[in-house]
Amino acid sequence: MGETLNGVTGLDVNIEKQVVEDQLHLLRLQGASDKDITIAMKDLGIQRARLYGWPNTYVFTKAMGEMMVGELKDIIPAVIIRPTIITSTYKEPFPGWVEGIRTIDSLAVGYAKGKLTFFLGDLEAIVDVIPADMVVNAIIVAMIAEARHQQPQTIYQVGSSIRNPLRYSNLQDYGFRYFSKNPWINKDGKPVIVSKVTVMNSMDSFQRYMAFRYLLLLKVPLYNLSFQPPFNGVPPYSTKLSFHLCLQGLELANAAFCHFFQGVYSNLNRKINWVMRLVDIYRPYLFFNATFDDLNTEKLRMTARTSLVENDMFYFDPKSIDWEDYFMNIHIPGIVKYIFK
Repeated sequence: MGETLNGVTGLDVNIEKQVVEDQLHLLRLQGASDKDITIAMKDLGIQRARLYGWPNTYVFTKAMGEMMVGELKDIIPAVIIRPTIITSTYKEPFPGWVEGIRTIDSLAVGYAKGKLTFFLGDLEAIVDVIPADMVVNAIIVAMIAEARHQQPQTIYQVGSSIRNPLRYSNLQDYGFRYFSKNPWINKDGKPVIVSKVTVMNSMDSFQRYMAFRYLLLLKVPLYNLSFQPPFNGVPPYSTKLSFHLCLQGLELANAAFCHFFQGVYSNLNRKINWVMRLVDIYRPYLFFNATFDDLNTEKLRMTARTSLVENDMFYFDPKSIDWEDYFMNIHIPGIVKYIFK
């Protein structure tokens, strides 16, 4: 149906749909719980995506969507808009408007609340972002241009990496300065004091960090445990645990004490697996050093400047953005107002 990233042939949307339906049917026949079905289907999505060279289900399904549009190009006039990371509005309907936590905003939330203490990635890499209202304006102008001059299917990259690049180091600086001056007040009414995060610039450094700081806690046991045994399965309030690393592991300690530490072990294991899964999914983007050719989009901007009376209304040139002003006075205040809870 279309080209794959790794050259593997045989990609067909209908076959992929059938694979999904068959797996879902099998899981239901086996009596799998909703939770197990969700996990299994996510794993299947990643497996199918990587079979053809895409890193995760999200970009895989977007690529198949474009392929389907391409199949219809001789029947339905269409353009393809490829926005990069979409951030809060620059001007309209008002500056800083955003709904839901998206991509880099999740980093800001975690950092401001004191939960993000390290960052994995290349600080000098370009992070390609574009405000939401600029994406909307680009879509409107592209529709007008297509209606006036029907051309072969055109792809518009709507981003900032070529014309006004922003780097992760800039985001680190903006976040530190903003939340140092305007700390988040936690549920106890106390300000969260932020510091510059520890940066890990390679997967090796991240894996070492996780191994020594967290994984050893699961695999290395605890000794010198003084506690009162639970009464009727309920641990007493006077339980005292002195945690000291030894040679076996929390897992072994959990088994030795009749799963007394099951809650601690399961909770920590779940969190670590969640982090490792996220890193595995987003690994291709953490050290991504590339820019997106927006020549078609620049031609669209030039057309808008010369032919649209309301050109100022349909702005989408990232060169007009002062990133420091945007993040310090628009975007970060916006996510604090509309996202933080």
